[in-house]
Amino acid sequence: MKKALIIIDVRNAFDDQKWGERNNPNAEENISKLLKLWRNKGWQVIHIQHLSDSLHSLFHPKSDGFIIKELVKPLEDEVVLTKKVNSAFIGTNLEEFLRSSEIGTVVITGLTTPHCVSTTTRVSGNLRFHTHILSDATAAFGLKDQNDQYYDAETIHAISLATLHEEFATVLTTEQLINKLSLR
Repeated sequence: MKKALIIIDVRNAFDDQKWGERNNPNAEENISKLLKLWRNKGWQVIHIQHLSDSLHSLFHPKSDGFIIKELVKPLEDEVVLTKKVNSAFIGTNLEEFLRSSEIGTVVITGLTTPHCVSTTTRVSGNLRFHTHILSDATAAFGLKDQNDQYYDAETIHAISLATLHEEFATVLTTEQLINKLSLR
């Protein structure tokens, strides 16, 4: 079964202080490690970028935040898709591309766990792709709920992964995935 590495929104925008506290400071390094492995194997890499029409957004193409981080910068022949909503499957040709390329397994990485990463993972599982999400190659920021209760980034991350594991995807670490791939 062919595999694809999906890298979601690893962008300069998430370095902005407005997001607050973040967990997994090494997420980008883990994604880079996987990216090198994928490229060495000749497997499919897909980069996803959120695109905002708002001139004030960090995700607007004229903002420095729109730029994909150098550590995971796409090569000229790698697929780069832009999305306008949380899921990388909505409003893009991601599903059609995966199916026409005969890709049945996807590995999802990127930012942020409770938003674009989670939404893409849920749709991927619903579409019956064999989906893995990597706990140490994703990250979250602390959030407040509707009652102004604050939840730290690690709690948000852990709960987000718990809602995905064994229903929409298999949650693994980078090393667990690499070991699993080495066995095959």
